[in-house]
Amino acid sequence: MIVSMTGIVKRYARHTALDHLTMEVRKGEVLGLLGPNGAGKTTAIRVLTGLTAADAGKTALFGQEMRARAAEIKRRIGVVPQDLALYETLPARENLWYFGKLYGMGGAQLKSRTDEVLEVLGLTEVAKKPPKKFSGGMKRRLNIGCAVMHRPELLILDEPTVGIDPQSRSHILDFVTEMNAQGTTVLYTSHYMEEVERICSRVLIVDAGRVIADGSVAELTRTVLFEETVVIEVKNPAPSLPDSIKNIQGVLRCDTDGHILTVTSTAGSANLARMLECAAPFVILGVTGKRPTLEDAFLALTGKKLRDGGEGE
Repeated sequence: MIVSMTGIVKRYARHTALDHLTMEVRKGEVLGLLGPNGAGKTTAIRVLTGLTAADAGKTALFGQEMRARAAEIKRRIGVVPQDLALYETLPARENLWYFGKLYGMGGAQLKSRTDEVLEVLGLTEVAKKPPKKFSGGMKRRLNIGCAVMHRPELLILDEPTVGIDPQSRSHILDFVTEMNAQGTTVLYTSHYMEEVERICSRVLIVDAGRVIADGSVAELTRTVLFEETVVIEVKNPAPSLPDSIKNIQGVLRCDTDGHILTVTSTAGSANLARMLECAAPFVILGVTGKRPTLEDAFLALTGKKLRDGGEGE
């Protein structure tokens, strides 16, 4: 076990950010940490990394308690915070040198690792330019590069792809996957479900400062199998068609978007034939079943969409 957090409590005045939170990160996995705004994700990371002291509970990394061995433990982890941690006027290469030297790197080792990180993150051509001239995505990539110069055993990424272009997002996800393949354990938070589905081997969902679900993407999506969804495409449907479908036994809701009807029913309702019968007077363009997604599981468990507005953590 790389990380063990047991019964962690953190309060700010009248607000309880972490309410006896217990979580573990296993060696070699990519663990996705999900939760609506204000759920406690960032607070948990701050406690985990020793930036914030918990009011109660125990945090251990690599089998050692953080409070007793903080300096030793921190040399073995890399942290990519939500807010960029870069020197805007230093060239990209010198940013990497600086963070590498903080971890005791130097000489040929430092130069080789810098070149490697620049190449893998697609920043070689801008190595001599300062981040103040970079796009948001390039800054995010360099920010990650600074955190991995020393080849950490545990890499913690807190919303590393916020507000960036698709190319940079792909670079980052590929890089995280490659780091994990080389033996780095990863703790990854994101507001993008597709990222978590793509790279995470296990997912924790946090709400109100507690872990409310723990499992693989497949295991979590099975929690919403009490519903099933069918998408029906109909040419020029009458306004009355959705109401007719809603009256079918087992149908929970029928959402419309132009000529597309998304019908959600209780699992096992076996009412597809009735739906098609209602749509028969019109031209049916297509019928598909919709499998539950991680987003569906998240909504079912928390009652909130992941990108709901709200206060920060």
